[in-house]
Amino acid sequence: MAFITAKELETHLYKENIDTISREDETILTAAVDAAIEEAYGYLGAYDRKKIFEATGGQRNPLLLIFVKDIAVWHFINLCNAGCDLELREKRYDRAVSWLRQIQRGETTANLPIVDEDGDGKPDTAGEYIYGSNPKRNQHF
Repeated sequence: MAFITAKELETHLYKENIDTISREDETILTAAVDAAIEEAYGYLGAYDRKKIFEATGGQRNPLLLIFVKDIAVWHFINLCNAGCDLELREKRYDRAVSWLRQIQRGETTANLPIVDEDGDGKPDTAGEYIYGSNPKRNQHF
């Protein structure tokens, strides 16, 4: 089972609009949902992404769920603007990505499971970033 289903996007976009844009081909909507999940997945490197995105129903983080839906709707409505307010959707997409970036930078803490196999309460991974610098260079003239 997926983190969100195509049917759940009806909380963000009317079914009539979904049917008009997709021309009742659910693979288009499924592709938008999959892309949204992958986009959100990329920002959550310090968290247990497997556990987050395998969650279903009430186990899912409600705010992350809303933002993944916003991202999915944005990817989906780019096909056509039939009955959709593109400016509103773009703002919601930008807000979702902004929130994910804040989590990625550590400016916001999300109520999401972390990778903590040693049980110390701190993430086991250092994230997906490599820190360091080049060796110091001395210039002699």
